[in-house]
Amino acid sequence: MGRAVLVVEDDPLMRSFLTEVLAAEGHRVEGAASGREGLARLGQEAWDLVITDLRMPGLDGLSLLREGRKVRPEARWIVVTAHGTVESAVEAMKAGAADYLLKPFKSPDEVRLVAQRALQEVDREARISLLSEELGRDFPPLELIFLGTAMEPLRSLVREVAPTSAGVLLSGASGTGKEVLARIVHAWSPRRDRPFIAVNCAALAESLLESELFGHERGAFTGAVGTRKGRFELADGGTLFLDEVGEIALPVQVKLLRVLQERVIERVGGGRPIPVDVRVVAATNRDLKALVGSGKFREDLYYRLNVFPLRLPTLAERADAIVPLAEFFRARYAARFGKRVDGFSEAAREALRRYPWPGNIRELQNVVERAVILSGGEIDAGHLSLEPPEACPPVRDELRAMERETIERVLRESSGNRRAAAARLGISLRTLQYRIKDYGIT
Repeated sequence: MGRAVLVVEDDPLMRSFLTEVLAAEGHRVEGAASGREGLARLGQEAWDLVITDLRMPGLDGLSLLREGRKVRPEARWIVVTAHGTVESAVEAMKAGAADYLLKPFKSPDEVRLVAQRALQEVDREARISLLSEELGRDFPPLELIFLGTAMEPLRSLVREVAPTSAGVLLSGASGTGKEVLARIVHAWSPRRDRPFIAVNCAALAESLLESELFGHERGAFTGAVGTRKGRFELADGGTLFLDEVGEIALPVQVKLLRVLQERVIERVGGGRPIPVDVRVVAATNRDLKALVGSGKFREDLYYRLNVFPLRLPTLAERADAIVPLAEFFRARYAARFGKRVDGFSEAAREALRRYPWPGNIRELQNVVERAVILSGGEIDAGHLSLEPPEACPPVRDELRAMERETIERVLRESSGNRRAAAARLGISLRTLQYRIKDYGIT
């Protein structure tokens, strides 16, 4: 599909050459003879790609880049420079350029390749926008997902691995956004038009998880009244996201390893091998290597899953993203609840920045949702209900001990049935799973 490309170049021959090369690729290309003209054109319509010379009289290319990104933050930029001014190209990359071209060009193909790379990034971000629409307002914009200096290396790594078929292992604390990142890996991959299927491995008992993953034949067990496809079959051609993969029992780990090695599954109660073409993205908030050392996780499965590891930083490591994320959630919940909430007071912003966020983005989301409900115009620090973690440690420790004791008692009375225990405690199964791990309850 052709894209809108603006070429800003004061040399008419070079401007004509770049325009003709890219127009031949099916793009709609227009030229501007100066930086000032280019800046004016930027404000008149949307552009997917801007190619600008760096050395131009009046408004030079670097100044145009800095000003133009304020006007069209969604556009990709390529700067053109001579061999003797490579340092300027590096400075332009730091200012936000996606790539650069050195004059004289080796061939028209060099121009096509650099432009193609930049436009692929436009396509990737467009897919995230579509994903946001499909998943509703709960899916943050791409610029928020990767906001903060701690996320910049991660974004580069995701760009590299997403177009491949390599397995990905996402690690990070609960609430850091592992499923969101898994969906981005899928959306930026050639499998994007095929299914994305997610499974929470901690939410299902061993026997149920095996049936959930691999399916079952009619009569395979009591209650199997018909044949049922598993998640691997449903994800055929696409991506299977295995959340909390460290919770999988050893017998199921053996079968999962076979699927990853041989690319075939067998339904429970069936003996017929069924070929599947699935990319697996796994996630864990536990130390899988430590689980391998203690014999709770197979070493061969660990290395099979850990082809391309990605670690998500905690929210505390993304201090520069806390307030922008809070503003996003504020706008979302204000719209959802039909309330006018003008923003955060300076005291609230300071409280957001100082709090350590042990529950990460999920905790921030819940805190802001509650604050929107409580506030009557502007969110103040009191609406956030953030108790400093160092406050009243004896009381907090006593409460944690009481909570652990209650959970252990209810689990014993429920004969270890976590779903029944969660119902008796009045919490979700996922919350109970989190508390069991947090307290180390066996």
